[in-house]
Amino acid sequence: MSTSLRGATSSTRTPGLVYVIAAGIFLMGTTEFMIAGLLPEAAADLGVDVARAGLLVSAFAVGMIVGPPVMALATLRLPQRATLVLSLVVFAVGHVVAALSGSFAVVTVSRVVTALATGTFWAVGAVVATTAAGPGKSARALSVMSGGLSLAVVAGVPLGTFVGQYTGWRGPFWMLAGLTFLAIAAVLRFMPTTSGTQRAEVTVRGELAALRPWRLWVVLGAIGLAQAGFLGAYSYISPLLTDGAGIPVEFVPLVLVGFGIGALVGTAVGGRLGDRRPLATVAGAFALTSLLLVLIVFSSTRSTVVVALVVLLGASGLGANPVLIAQTLRHAGNGSTLASSLATAAFNLGTAVGAAVAGATLSTSWGLVGPAALGAVVTGAALLPIGLLAVATTRRAEADAPGGRHEHEDDTPVPAAVS
Repeated sequence: MSTSLRGATSSTRTPGLVYVIAAGIFLMGTTEFMIAGLLPEAAADLGVDVARAGLLVSAFAVGMIVGPPVMALATLRLPQRATLVLSLVVFAVGHVVAALSGSFAVVTVSRVVTALATGTFWAVGAVVATTAAGPGKSARALSVMSGGLSLAVVAGVPLGTFVGQYTGWRGPFWMLAGLTFLAIAAVLRFMPTTSGTQRAEVTVRGELAALRPWRLWVVLGAIGLAQAGFLGAYSYISPLLTDGAGIPVEFVPLVLVGFGIGALVGTAVGGRLGDRRPLATVAGAFALTSLLLVLIVFSSTRSTVVVALVVLLGASGLGANPVLIAQTLRHAGNGSTLASSLATAAFNLGTAVGAAVAGATLSTSWGLVGPAALGAVVTGAALLPIGLLAVATTRRAEADAPGGRHEHEDDTPVPAAVS
């Protein structure tokens, strides 16, 4: 680790580099979600129907699932500073290509490439942020980083949609490309240069060895289940608000802004609590999310209650995410970019699978509340792997205590070098 990064850990304040990474995540979260509001205009301009234009959403999701692990290995020998800058450059170029092209195929490919850059930035950024923050502050740093995504929901997506209404769907793409170059300048300013010798010591074998601890895979399983349950239900919250609770269509964006504000609060609180009691924080967030989804099922026709529950859902559903990423890195060794990339992929895989399965419940007798009902069950199931981790942690603490058996399990994290 460089002395500049390590020196940041002596302060109780979150290093400025973490906020720079959060700004990059804000831009990437904006492009991920903003396209949904631009589909009709993009479809008409590119000469396809709206259903086919929906592939622009799916293409990004596929890139975010497959891309992070692949790119983590592909950029293994690059210094982390160079990897962050390169991913931002590719992100910006992808938006420029999409803004200039009249071909639906080219725009779709640009979305995949943009997703690859996003996954790379997120995975490497998580490692850099936790390193810069220092021991005992990982969850707090990751909550700031994740706050960039929540802010994208609150401000970035509405801003992109607003710009698109006046400039056409290409306008927001140009806007994001321009802002990305500001992010590149910030990374170059705040992230110290290194010799690169430590980064060169990282090998594919070392990264794969970092995936050996079984606790890592339990955390990844919890991530997938929680995301499938929570975001599967959230994917169909709009028809529940309008057709179930009777909320006017024009007020739905305001409710979703409330959800985003809740997410901002939740990630901040989760980050502060998660460094001290990580498993309790995660278990509490999962349990509360499952309860809120149950309450939504039974209060689906009461507009005021549903709105309040959706705002709270943003806080509980996303509040555990920084802690889960921190736990992934902890069990793999804080320098493992591959482990970080698998966490990113698990979040997106859970979202994709959850949305697909939740959508199937709409045609059942459950109707509009089907996704929330299923989400409550699946999110509740995520408590099982967390409970397993809690039991294993307790037993290990007892074994390592004075007079304990000192049994060592063959899952010690394998540290990877961090530049």
